[in-house]
Amino acid sequence: MDIKDIIKPENLVYKKTSLMQDKALSYCPGCGHGTAHRLLMEVIDELGIREDTIGVAPVGCSVLAYDFMDIDMQGAAHGRAPAVATGIKRCWEDKYVFTYQGDGDLAAIGTAETIHACNRGENITIIFINNGIYGMTGGQMAPTTLDGMRTSTSPYGRELGSMGHPIKMTELIAQLPGVHYVARHSVHTPRAVRRTKKAMFKAFEVQKERKGLSFIEIVSNCNSGWKMTPVKSNEWMEENMFLYFEPGDIKVDGKLVEKKKIK
Repeated sequence: MDIKDIIKPENLVYKKTSLMQDKALSYCPGCGHGTAHRLLMEVIDELGIREDTIGVAPVGCSVLAYDFMDIDMQGAAHGRAPAVATGIKRCWEDKYVFTYQGDGDLAAIGTAETIHACNRGENITIIFINNGIYGMTGGQMAPTTLDGMRTSTSPYGRELGSMGHPIKMTELIAQLPGVHYVARHSVHTPRAVRRTKKAMFKAFEVQKERKGLSFIEIVSNCNSGWKMTPVKSNEWMEENMFLYFEPGDIKVDGKLVEKKKIK
């Protein structure tokens, strides 16, 4: 059979969305950012809202999104993406606006912007990548670093007595009345990818219906920062990160839901 017969449209099982730039990802091999990028662009593509969508990314690994997402993007200072997204949305109410942020950005220097945007119920979508570490700047301890987890600034492990507890931003955000939909998922298995994509669809639907803010946390690995192979980092994530940051829907249609552990 000729190769041209194999690649006919009716025989294609999967095709890369045109909203992803035709260039190699520069993330560390095994990182979850690339999959999260692809899912986000697939959702926007399948909803047919490319020309009406504006993304905002700040400092950190998330800043590389501009290189790969072929949509309108706006830069923001470290932690200030929700504030910038608020300004964009209020100027263009009919646009779909999302932020794409890491845990060091959203849960540390950007905590105030995040909390107040959520509390106001800004009609935007926040995508939050949580790998429990400052991935780009040297592997330092982040607000989400687990108890006992080793980083470049906690070489003997995070000690709760002196360093405090890892913050659960998603549960905290879910308590705010301005937030309509809150979920936490991952992208390390096909099943997890499907759940995350479904959550992204839901978030943009909420924005279309002008119901308030949607917040999606994606628990991911950082095999370089964690000093592990990609496979080992995913296993460690399942065995440790998921115990503290449990996947699942947390708030749906403006109401907190009973937590159900995802297998």
